[in-house]
Amino acid sequence: MQKTLQKKFVMTAMAAISVLLLILLGTINGMNFWQNERQSDRLMDMLCQQTAGAPPSEPGMLPFPDMQGKREPRDFFSPPVTEDHAMAARYFCVWFDPEGSITHTDTGRISSVSGEEAEEYAEKIYEQGNTSGKLNHFKYRRVPARGGRGEILLFLDTSAQRYALALVLVLSAGIGVLCWFAMLLLVILLSKRAILPIAQNLEKQKQFVTDAGHEIKTPLAIIMANVEAMELHGGESKWSRNIKAQTVRLSGLMQNLLVLARLDEGVGELPASDFSMSRLLEEALPPFCESAALKNVMIETEISQDAEIHGNRENLLRLVSILLDNAVKYVPKGGKIAVTLRKQGRGILLQIENDCARLPADEPGKLFDRFYRGDSARTQKSGGYGIGLSAAQAIVENCKGEICAEYREDGRIAFTVRI
Repeated sequence: MQKTLQKKFVMTAMAAISVLLLILLGTINGMNFWQNERQSDRLMDMLCQQTAGAPPSEPGMLPFPDMQGKREPRDFFSPPVTEDHAMAARYFCVWFDPEGSITHTDTGRISSVSGEEAEEYAEKIYEQGNTSGKLNHFKYRRVPARGGRGEILLFLDTSAQRYALALVLVLSAGIGVLCWFAMLLLVILLSKRAILPIAQNLEKQKQFVTDAGHEIKTPLAIIMANVEAMELHGGESKWSRNIKAQTVRLSGLMQNLLVLARLDEGVGELPASDFSMSRLLEEALPPFCESAALKNVMIETEISQDAEIHGNRENLLRLVSILLDNAVKYVPKGGKIAVTLRKQGRGILLQIENDCARLPADEPGKLFDRFYRGDSARTQKSGGYGIGLSAAQAIVENCKGEICAEYREDGRIAFTVRI
């Protein structure tokens, strides 16, 4: 149990840490991307403003005489763009006349693009009619030239910004992965100490159930023996029958509680062997057929004879008894019970289906909760005590199988076991 709690604690903690790291790294990279985009847009504004006002015949001159000495207002998220940033920018410009013909190309601020390539880029964008956007690693903008002499296409190289963004992304992802593994190691080291009080309380509860169960078994046996002795001397009466019925009921409850406690402890593997599940089911059926006959109920069976299984025979017999007992208790008079057993792959499928006078209002999965009763008043008409299906689920899980309940449209309920 402690290992199970420790595993769940580690999984929950790491899920929370993973979400937190994803949000943190996503926010950092998102803010970095937004800041770079904003910075490049402001730089494009500056370049377009100066280029649109400068004559195309002076590419070698300082293109930003109006910027000297100017400083933009400071912004924590976007540092000011100065003439130094503009002078360091890598870009090229292409001038178009009003008829759409290229009149001039300036590639003096970039060495990786030739004049022919610049014209090819510009003609492609000019034909598309876009005013701004991205092309490969360039951001471009289309602005009117001074005096209505046509238009200018300015292309800004953003490869350095892309590389910086990718570098931050890779570094942050790497640091995030390292932090995740470091937190995993830390959580594993601290998890045992964190769950220790809970594990100790659960262990005490299980030990109490086990001890109480063993202590109560002897008085119950004595009560039963004394009632039988009284009946031998004074004959059977309704009081002796009630005492015997409640003693049997309490014995069944304690037996199931002991099964649950033993399975919850999970100390070692229960002895297992290969045996015929078909034969076990056939041996378990007769007592329940007699009980069903008293309610005018027929149990229909479809049992495959090749259903072999490897497991603990005592536990699986108890599983079958719990499901059959549950079906007989809750089937109405004149109803039907269907029992199906067949081989499924390397395991077996067991299904027990019965009519119900009224299906439970809660969802099927709640039927396996401990001490759950469909009868909210918790009367004893059915003789149930709300622990049998919990024990059945524990037995199935101990066998690495699964059990589920299903409400059918015709007012029937089916319990299906796959092991």
